[in-house]
Amino acid sequence: QVQVVESGGGSVQSGGSLRLSCAVSGGVYKRYIMGWFRQAPGKEREGVAVIDTDTSKTYADSVKGRFTVSQDNAKMTLYLQMNSLKPEDTAMYYCAAADPHGVAPWSLLSSDDYKYWGQGTQVTVSS
Repeated sequence: QVQVVESGGGSVQSGGSLRLSCAVSGGVYKRYIMGWFRQAPGKEREGVAVIDTDTSKTYADSVKGRFTVSQDNAKMTLYLQMNSLKPEDTAMYYCAAADPHGVAPWSLLSSDDYKYWGQGTQVTVSS
């Protein structure tokens, strides 16, 4: 059974940085589409950044130039480096995995097709 565990959240001031990690176990990591999603109170969950099985990366417009998604296949770990954080980045951040070809290329940032989810890690950015 695939397990996904996030870590690295916390509280920072506006302009600060955080790095989130996502450890995957119980599966063949390199075969998954891996992504970061977030959900703020009272808002719908939204896609933040995704790495496809061909290592191509997709970012939400709101984080382009500030966030960087990367992976370490040997460690079966996904990362999200978040720089220049803003108060509107405050949310619960989730890591998720989808089966290869399980997500259409035009909907990589949509959470509907991701099969495996972590419990989330809170990120709070104060002004």
